[in-house]
Formats: sequence, structure tokens, C-alpha cells
Amino acid sequence: MDRRSRCFTQYHIRSTGWEIMCVNRTSRCREDITFEVPAGKLCALIGPVGAGKSSTLQLLLGELPTDAGEIRIGGKISYAAQEPWLFGSSVRGNILFGQEYDKRKYSKVVQVCALEKDFKQFPYGDNTLVGERGVSLSGGQRARINLARAVYREADIYFLDDPLSAVDAHVGRSLFDQCVMGYLDSKTRILVTHQLQYLKKADVIVVFNNGRIEAQGTFDELSKSTTDFSKMLIAADETIEKDELGPLVSKPSTMRQESVMSVASVTSVEQKEVIRQQEEVIIPDRSVLWDYIAAAGNICIVGFLIFIIFMAQSLASGADFFASWWTEQEEGRYFATVVPDVVTGLFTKIENSIIHAFKTLFGMSEEPVVRYMTRATEDDFIDTNVAIYIYTGLVVGLILVTVIRSYLFFKCASVASKNLHGQMFTSLLKAPMRFFDTNPSGRVLNRFSKDTGAMDELLPRSLNETMTILLGVVGSIVLIVVANYWMSIPVACLLVVFYFLRGWYMTTAKSIKHVEGVAKSPVFSVLNSTLSGISTIRASEYQTKLINEFDGHQNVHTSAWFLSINCSVSFGLWLDMVCALAFIAIVLTFIFISESDAGVSGAMAGLAISQSLSLSFILQYAMRQIAEVINQLTSVERIMTYTKLDQEGPFDSPPGKKPAIEWPHKGRITFKNMSLRYVPDEDPVLKNLDIKIQPGEKIGIVGRTGAGKSSLLQALFRLAPLEGTIDIDDLDTQQIGLHDVRSKISIIPQEPVLFSAPMRYNLDPFEEFSDQDLWSALSEVELKEAVPSLDYKVSEGGSNFSVGQRQLICLARAIIRSNRILVLDEATANVDPRTDGLIQATIRRKFKDCTVLTIAHRLNTIMDSDKVLVMDTGRVAEFDHPHLLLQKPEGNFTKLVSETGPSMTANLREVAMKSYKERHGKDVDNDRGEKKDL
Repeated sequence: MDRRSRCFTQYHIRSTGWEIMCVNRTSRCREDITFEVPAGKLCALIGPVGAGKSSTLQLLLGELPTDAGEIRIGGKISYAAQEPWLFGSSVRGNILFGQEYDKRKYSKVVQVCALEKDFKQFPYGDNTLVGERGVSLSGGQRARINLARAVYREADIYFLDDPLSAVDAHVGRSLFDQCVMGYLDSKTRILVTHQLQYLKKADVIVVFNNGRIEAQGTFDELSKSTTDFSKMLIAADETIEKDELGPLVSKPSTMRQESVMSVASVTSVEQKEVIRQQEEVIIPDRSVLWDYIAAAGNICIVGFLIFIIFMAQSLASGADFFASWWTEQEEGRYFATVVPDVVTGLFTKIENSIIHAFKTLFGMSEEPVVRYMTRATEDDFIDTNVAIYIYTGLVVGLILVTVIRSYLFFKCASVASKNLHGQMFTSLLKAPMRFFDTNPSGRVLNRFSKDTGAMDELLPRSLNETMTILLGVVGSIVLIVVANYWMSIPVACLLVVFYFLRGWYMTTAKSIKHVEGVAKSPVFSVLNSTLSGISTIRASEYQTKLINEFDGHQNVHTSAWFLSINCSVSFGLWLDMVCALAFIAIVLTFIFISESDAGVSGAMAGLAISQSLSLSFILQYAMRQIAEVINQLTSVERIMTYTKLDQEGPFDSPPGKKPAIEWPHKGRITFKNMSLRYVPDEDPVLKNLDIKIQPGEKIGIVGRTGAGKSSLLQALFRLAPLEGTIDIDDLDTQQIGLHDVRSKISIIPQEPVLFSAPMRYNLDPFEEFSDQDLWSALSEVELKEAVPSLDYKVSEGGSNFSVGQRQLICLARAIIRSNRILVLDEATANVDPRTDGLIQATIRRKFKDCTVLTIAHRLNTIMDSDKVLVMDTGRVAEFDHPHLLLQKPEGNFTKLVSETGPSMTANLREVAMKSYKERHGKDVDNDRGEKKDL
């Protein structure tokens, strides 16, 4: 038996059933589920949204647990996820994904995945950087690259999770015929799809519903034996037929050139940003420290803190000086009270000898000895109890002031950190979309993790110690100079040497610190990207290589970090050596001046030597801490950079221009000579648009890839700088705040966005509506039974919902808002025909009087629109009712429809004519376009 005959997939679950990993985690199947796919056959998994199709693939991949039964898979697996996963690399790197480059095989895969024309138009071909998450590519391009990666991998079994939904019908047909049924013809394939027109070519069809298999078999078997399957085909028949009418991309067009320009712009900006990050060494200057201090808030508190800091050092130095002076006083008291008068008289004759002896033995000058031996009384010295009280007061005051200083300092540091973090977060939220397209998430995460951690924890401690030490250095220098002014010479030399050593060290340390910071970002980027594509990575058996890649990035960062630490240790060693030499010089200076007429008392000599010893080591520690503070200020500088990002525009409307609460009450949209460009130096993507959309009109927006359809919506939401004006209900949207504009327009995107939060928050984040309104909206989209409660937690990215259910949640969100303008950005591309019909019916019912803009590659979804806007190279090619557009033999819209074939063209013309009759009350001749009154 050859290998192919032994290669099969068998999925068999028995006993108590298995837990469905969808919306309701507690629901279970109550019957055994079994299906088998023989080697080399195509198995199609179909069913409504949330039926368990994608979960089944996850179970087969081992990503979800089973309660009972067994899964047997014979052969190597390759997997194309439903949501395309791309990482920050070139297009070729994403397709190869660690596999060896085989030119012939690679070219064939690119061909069957319909990527050849895209590669020809990309600025660097398949070496073009796609950016993190593929931000520089369209949804269809991401889907095809994701499919190409799975196809390029040599495997026995291919799991394809709905790869045809993100592309138009013609490209989908090409992918199915050339890739699924052509290139992979000899392989075992499990295809999840909502395109039921392909089921006739499937060897096995498995129908899912509510997490269980309702039917399975061949197309003919199910058609004859299963009434539900027949109803499903009948209900989806129109969608199947009309789905073939999508725009074709079989020949080059200037529209695709425009799409490439967008990719080129983003890629160019990304590559420039990479170069800038590699070359730039952020060297914080004094302004960074002042900005950090200013972020502490109240200037009075900061001023009082500075006063407390100086007071603490004054008390510390004063206590040291008083202790030395008190010692001298007690020394004098000893000579005045212990030596009796008789003995003193006898010593008079040998006075000079004794003075010389004290001077030699104790390093004392003649003055105090002479004074003590000339009958000084106890009244000449300070009272011991008074001295104790004074010294105790100084020490207690120092303790209290130090506590107050520490509290105020760390309080101010905490406030500064919170303020800077808040400013950075606010600035990031208000940054233009181009910033997120050109900056990987690892770089942003680095600011909010490593840099913020350094600002919160390391910088306050280092800065506090540095200020304390520097003031201590100043205090020690003052005490040494007071004790003996000759000490200023070695101290000055020590300071000069330290200054040059610090400059030498900082030049190197700053560069190393920058390298360490740059090396940290890829660690976050790789980790973030890996987590988002973990299923694909495991299915491709790429864990080891990715672990090695992560280890490589981590090793680079660790090397830079280790070098930074060693540089600091080396700097400390040199400082210690200089300090030792400086202390020796100071002691030798005292020995020499003891032979001169310097007049230094023993107490003052001890004070000077002790302060010199302390100063030597304090100075080298101060140099280390200053270097550490500057290194930590690098993090503050990076954060400050993010607080000064370019902003989209004012979010709040200026006084006197804030629109009324009920605005817009009609929904009229007018584009006046409007142009849009993503990059200032690039050509505009939209060029001089003049469009008038009347209140309540349903507008379909079509055009080839890159025609500017999505850019038109970005202009409406003001996601990019634009020229000209966009009026909504005769109000210029550029004259009001972004919040007022965006909150009044609802959108259902192609890729639904959900938050890791309760369902209530996802539907109503601002808590403006009652629970009854929320449940009513869920009921409208048939999700009421699927959601246990409004407090039900939605997983990150909505992973505990199917893609179709996420789309329905977005629709429910739009229903709750009840805005007069609704935007659909290919909202039904990834859902089954039934859900597509549900969404369309709900929109027609709930948004009957609203202005609806629909971007679609399925022409059947917009043929009954009031008007169709045909975009071409960023300009308006045509704009009228679809029936009237079809009367133009050479029109762009007519060409799009005609390319689908005679039968489909007739079907679409009939739908357009029927819609026109209903709206205008005319009997329209389908062939000639003639009208007559009914």
C-alpha cells in the first residue's frame, strides 16, 4: 500500500460529547459526531455562522480540547486560517515561512494564488515589506498570501478555513479551480466555505449546525435525502448566482496602479523609519529633565521639595561640622579641668617641649595647647548638655526633613510618571492612522512596558540618590575647605579627572543604551506576532524555528544589555582607582601641612580626612548614578517623543461650532472638490471628488482593487488629511471636532473589532442605553439566545465568537446607535448566505430612512441601491442608479456586469430594472432603457 492510500483524516468523537468552543462555552453536543475524509479527496464544511466549522478545524489541529472520542490524522498538515496572519517581513518571507526557496514551485504557487499581477505592481516585487499584520496590503491580498503560505508547504492534508470570502467572486473562482481543485488535486483537503456554488465538486460535504453534524455525504446524496440541505441551496441560489458577478481582475488596470502607490508609500515610510531607528541615538538634554520635573504638576510643591532637599543637606553638613567643633570643645575642657595647677606650673618651664610634643603626636597646632595650658576655665567651653541638645536637634531635624523629602520626591515622581503616561496614551490615541501603519506594535509596546517601567521604578530611585549624593559632595567639599583651604587643590584635581572620565563613559554608554533599546523592540514584535498566529505556527510545525528566532532577538538584546552592565562596572573600577589615589594624595597633604604653620586642630583634621575619604567614594558613586540617570532619562525622552506625535485634529468642536445633539437629522452628504493623500509628498489617492448624496439614499460603492473605495470612507471619517470639504447636512465636517463627526456615523467593517470586555461594554461602551435596548438589538440580529447575559465576557479579539457572529455584534452596535448614516465596508464578505441575508434584511428594516454607504465586491448586494458610485483611479467614474448606468454600453459599470457572462448580466439587469420601477414608478424597457408612465 503506497503512502497516499494510507494518508487519511478521521475525526471520531463518542461518549458524552464535546464542548463547543463558541459563544456559549457551556453548551454541549448530545450525540456522537463522526466524519471521515479519504486520502486525496475534498471535504467541504458548511453551515451557518457559529455552527462550529472553524472550531472543528481547531479541534483537528489540537488547539481545542475534546471531552471524549478520538481524532486520528494520518499525514502532514498545512493550515490557512480564516483570519489571514502575516508577520513583519517581505511578501516572500511570509509565503516561504522558513521553507527552502524552490523557484519553480514558488512561481507555480504564486500563479495559482493569483498573486502574479500584485507582485508586478509592488514597488519591490515579492521583496516588498508588508508591515506588521500586513497593514500595507488589502484584505484580498492578505488572504491570498495567507493561502499561498499554506499551499507552498508540502503536506498531505490541507485545512483551508474560508479562504475565498475575502476576495471577489472571479478571483474566488480562480482560486478554487486552479489552487484547490488544480494544484492540490492529489491532496486531502478540508475546506470551510460559505460559497455553496463549489459544493458540487466536493467529494464529501459535512453540514454543521449548532455544534453538531446535521448531515454528511456527497452533493447528490444530500440533495436527494436531506430536505434541509435542499432548502439551504434554494435559499442561497440567488446569492450563489450573483456572487459570480464580482469585479474581475483578469487584466491590468490603472486602478491597481493606485493600490500599488499606497503600498509603496507605506513601505517607503516603513523603510525610512527602520533606517532612522538604526541611525538615531537619542541623547537626552537638560530639557528632558525639565520636562520631567514640569510633569510633576504643582510648581509650588516642586519648589518646596527643592527647598526641603537643600535643608536636608544643610542639616547633615551642619551636624558633621558641629560634631567636629564639639569634639574640639571637649578636648579643651579636658586640658582645663584634669591637669592641676601645680603640675601646670611645673610644665611651664618645659612649655615649649610639651607644645612641640602635642603638636607632633596629635597633629595639633600650638594655639589650642597654649590656650589650654594657660589656665583656661570650664566656662570657656560649651556646656555638654547644651551640646547634646543641639546635636540631637540637628539629627532629629535631619531625620524629619529626610522623611518629608523622600515622601514629596516619590510623590512628585509618581505624579510625573502618571502624567507622562497619560499624555503618551492620549497622544497615541489621537495619532493619525499612518503612524500605526508604519510603526510595529513591538515598538509601541516597548514604550508602554520597558520605558514606562524605567520611568516608574528605576528613574525615581536613581534621581533621588543622585540628588542626595551630589548635595553630599557639595557639603563634603565645603567642610574640607573650611577645615583646611589647602585641600581645595587635590579636590579640584579629583573633580576634573572625574568630569573627563564621565564624558568618556557617557559617549559610549549612550550609544550602547540606544542599541539596547532598539534591540528590545523586535523581542516584543516577534512575541506579539507569534501569539496572534499561534495556530498557523503550530500547524506548520514552525515552533522550533520561531523559538530560535525569538532566542536570536533575545540574545542580541541580552548582549547589548550585558555590554551596558559591563561598561558601567568598568567605569566604576576606574573611578575606584582614581578615588584611592585621591585619598592617598589628601592624607599626604595633611602630613606635609602638619609640619607647616597651617593651624589645623586635631578635630578639624579628623573632619577633613573623614570627609575626604567619604568624598572619594561618594564622587565615584555619584558619577555612576549620574550616568544611570541619563540612561533612564533616555526612556523619558522616548516617552516624550510619543507625547508629541502628530495629531489628527481637535477632537472637540470649537465653542460656537458644536453641532446640535440631533445632528445629522437628515443624512445628506456632499463632497466638494475633495482630495485625500496618505503621505504628504505622494500623489493623492482621491482626486477632486464632487458627490452629492441625498438623505436616506442607499449608495453602493464599487471599483477594482485600489480604486479608492475604502479611502472614500476614510475621508468621511477623517482618518487621513484631506483637501476640499465634506458637508453632512450642510455642515462642514472639518470645522467640528472628530468626536462629533465619528460618533454620528455607524460602521460595520470587513474585519469586526471586539474588546476583551463584557458584552454590555462592546455594545454600549459609553453606557448611554438601557439593558432593554441592548437585548432588543441582540434580538434583531438573532444573537439573543447565543449570549447568556450582558455581563458575558468577550475574549480578546472576540475569539470565543465566530467571525460571522462578530459581524452581527457590530450590526447590533450600529442598531443601538441609530445614527442617520451607516457605512458597510464589505461587511458580508466573511459570512454565510443566510447571515448575509439576515444582515441585508436587518439593514433594510432598521435603517430604512438612513443614508447607507455600502462597499461591496458582491454586486448582488448593491444592485437594488438608489445609486451606484463607480470609482476609478481615485476619481468618480460614474454615479447614478444601477439601471441607468447599465444603459451606457461603454460605461465602467456596464463592463463590470458584462464581464460576468450573458446569463448573469441578464439577472443583474432584471434586479436593477425592478428596483428602478419600485422607486420611480416607471415601466422600464430592459433592452432599450425606454421609460413610459404606468
